[in-house]
Amino acid sequence: MDLERDSLQLLAGGLDVLEAGFAGLPALPAGASGLPAMEAALTAAAERMRDNFPYFHPLYAGQMLKPPHPVARAAYAMAMWVNPNNHALDGGRASSAMEREAVAEIAAMFGWQTHLGHLTSGGTMANLEALWVAGRLQPGMVTVASKQAHYTHERISGVLQQPFEAIPSDALGRMDVAALERRLDAGEVGCVVATLGTTGFGAVDPLPAILKLRERYGFRVHADCAYGGYFTLVGNLESSARGAYDALTEVDSIVIDPHKHGLQPYGCGCVLFRDPATGRIYKHDSPYTYFSSAELHLGEISLECSRAGASAVALWSTQRLLPLVPGGEFAAGLEAGRRAALALAAELSGDRRFALVLQPELDIVVWGVRSGSASASSELAQRVFDSAAKRDLHLALIRVPVEAVPAFGAEFVRDRAEVVCLRSVLMKPEHETWIPEILARLRAACDETLSGIAKRDDLAQR
Repeated sequence: MDLERDSLQLLAGGLDVLEAGFAGLPALPAGASGLPAMEAALTAAAERMRDNFPYFHPLYAGQMLKPPHPVARAAYAMAMWVNPNNHALDGGRASSAMEREAVAEIAAMFGWQTHLGHLTSGGTMANLEALWVAGRLQPGMVTVASKQAHYTHERISGVLQQPFEAIPSDALGRMDVAALERRLDAGEVGCVVATLGTTGFGAVDPLPAILKLRERYGFRVHADCAYGGYFTLVGNLESSARGAYDALTEVDSIVIDPHKHGLQPYGCGCVLFRDPATGRIYKHDSPYTYFSSAELHLGEISLECSRAGASAVALWSTQRLLPLVPGGEFAAGLEAGRRAALALAAELSGDRRFALVLQPELDIVVWGVRSGSASASSELAQRVFDSAAKRDLHLALIRVPVEAVPAFGAEFVRDRAEVVCLRSVLMKPEHETWIPEILARLRAACDETLSGIAKRDDLAQR
């Protein structure tokens, strides 16, 4: 296969336009180019980079790795000739303005016309800011999230020295609302994290029910949409998930990762607050750094200092090409990934060798390999995973509580608390047309695994 190269021509044209903007500056003295040495270094780096999984290819269906759009790659590279720093207007005047515009478009996607927000280096930092703000507004109160929420919430709370507790999940991988209500009755809960698109199952917490509880208990609601946020644009969600996305306009803060479904290079996260007055919590003074503008700069509403302005340039360019609107080309790509997940789930449900853990809500599919016990099933899953990789089909593994897989049946021996299952993230639009090939390689891997196990058992009996 060939790597995409057309964007290199776009980059050359963009650099011509950028260069023209600095034409009035005195010429720099010509220095030694050092091209042979640079070529050798780049060639060596390219050789090292070959030791990677093909994240850009549809046969990579394991972790949450989606290739950046070519225009994002080109825009990021073009911006690096200036290397702006979006901490302050002094370091990134144009890119800071582009960040504000791009972030406003993301906020509008969630129905917010007014907001406070900015880009971050990723979802972890974005969630840290949201929980930091929650802790400042309700000091000493407990933050809760479901057991299927990302592990960083507990870790972040530890860094912030804020109390954290996990709420059990239901059979669908969502926060158990009854368990949440019991915890709320005990008091001292200041923030509830609702996850719309868990990293394990792609499950969507029941946000409308959580917001209804807020009316009674008065806690703050933070929506971790780092993975699933862009699905608010798609038209092929089930009603429960659709209801959760429609309710996002009522939460207090949202985190989304453009470097996941937003077609951006790493790292590009985003944190949004519904109330712009939240900015008062960030207030600080650094008169030795900022001098060229009295206008509010992004460093005054973020915890991070230096940040790559190139991320904002790439995001702005991508959203200019692919607007964040329902029914648009960008939304259509997400809908294709969801159709791929539904198609794979349907095929797995009809194959007696596999046990579907749950119906996908977004574009993540989780399934086990049928056997007599949790330990045997886990061994089979690991072997299928390894065999599939030899066929260039790259999946992922996930540990699932045994009670969460009813499809294994009543005779299934639960000799361990968790069972290892296979997991696939079908986040590339191309995955939809590659499902037959993915299934063919998966089934071949399963056949090889089961045949090998049978031969091993036969030899053992002899």
